[in-house]
Amino acid sequence: MSRRNVPHEVQVIERIAETPSVFTLRLRFTDSRICRSYAFHPGQFNMLYLHGAGEIPISIVSDPEDEFALDHTIRAVGRVSQALAQVQVGDRLGLRGPFGRGWPLTQAMGNDVLILTGGLGCAPAVSAIHYIANRRHQYGHLNIIQGVRHADDMIWQSRYRAWAQLPDTEVLLAADEAGTRWSGYLGHVTDLIENARFDPQHTIAMICGPELMMHNGVIELLKCGVPEDAIYLSIERNMHCANGHCGHCQLGPHFVCRDGPVFNYADIRPWFAKAGI
Repeated sequence: MSRRNVPHEVQVIERIAETPSVFTLRLRFTDSRICRSYAFHPGQFNMLYLHGAGEIPISIVSDPEDEFALDHTIRAVGRVSQALAQVQVGDRLGLRGPFGRGWPLTQAMGNDVLILTGGLGCAPAVSAIHYIANRRHQYGHLNIIQGVRHADDMIWQSRYRAWAQLPDTEVLLAADEAGTRWSGYLGHVTDLIENARFDPQHTIAMICGPELMMHNGVIELLKCGVPEDAIYLSIERNMHCANGHCGHCQLGPHFVCRDGPVFNYADIRPWFAKAGI
């Protein structure tokens, strides 16, 4: 059995309430040997297990160079995630991983990067932004474009402010609905693509979020001249085993847990954003 399939014990060392329904668990392996040897690629995910509740896939949002702990941001919407919302500092969980294919960060070096995200779907891209920020000189212009339904749902605002201070970096934020204090764009996040600065022929685009938003983002990027094989998507499906065996996450001939969750758009175009797939 692969080592990543063996559940390892982790302890909650911090719990951060992002919104009333969204929280971040900062976890550390209780075995120092696992802590030293564990490594992940931005865009991969872990399976988190809570005794008596079950197991769910959660994106890793921490800096891949942080050897101290792993961050997972979770929305309490289902049975397991609602149970995880009740854990406190000091509690222990099981963790399997990391699983899947991540973002093409090596391929993106030397190119402009456009990261388009929506809602909590931004989570799979956060570790990639950390990675690029730590190697800023190896990439071209960085565009970070994030949208939410309501301005109150915009988490990590301090991170966005910090990223906006990086060299040759632009952060664009959008909300479909907002109060009077909102200073970002009011409207669909995909509208902001035309305001971003990038060379279409030398850009790698990374998109994650609600599938309709990703579909519209792909359409806008193609209109701008970005080749379809330079567009990458992080796909969400109902993943159970994380090994491509159970079939719950099948997308055409692909299994999201094993062949994704990050896919090149050209590879999944026939099945992407199709009802029932």
